[in-house]
Amino acid sequence: MKAVALASALAFVAGPCLAACPIELSVYTGRDGAAAIEFRPAKGAAVTNAFRLIHGELALDGFVMWSEGIERPNGILSHQCPDGDVTGPEYDACTVWAGVIYTVDASGEVGLLPRPGESAPERLLFPDVAHAIDTFPDFSGIESKLSWDVFNLSGCQE
Repeated sequence: MKAVALASALAFVAGPCLAACPIELSVYTGRDGAAAIEFRPAKGAAVTNAFRLIHGELALDGFVMWSEGIERPNGILSHQCPDGDVTGPEYDACTVWAGVIYTVDASGEVGLLPRPGESAPERLLFPDVAHAIDTFPDFSGIESKLSWDVFNLSGCQE
């Protein structure tokens, strides 16, 4: 009984702390716990958000650039892209996933990824990222498959 009361109290205290976390310091965990997304401050004017997706032994680099016109946060995940002057085909070969990143709140309302300085949302939706990772040719020998495209806010980095 005391454990239940303690867990309830901790959830009450932790909830507001996570809600105040800025997106660039947020950490998300996949529904099945197989993957995590760690945001970090972006460097440069064109990239608004930077992040890493960690899945087992994989650490994929990600960034977000907002489109012009109908604004959308377009995310890109890559694996071991070459540095320096990279050609289009070289960049395509190391791009694991690309798509719009959505948020989903407790009531099911869908929105767009916040810009830096804004509060981290409860959930992120990376449409079809699990399939993209599971079918990427470089990862054919990996046993653990990613099973879901939704990530829940689980922490805030200092």
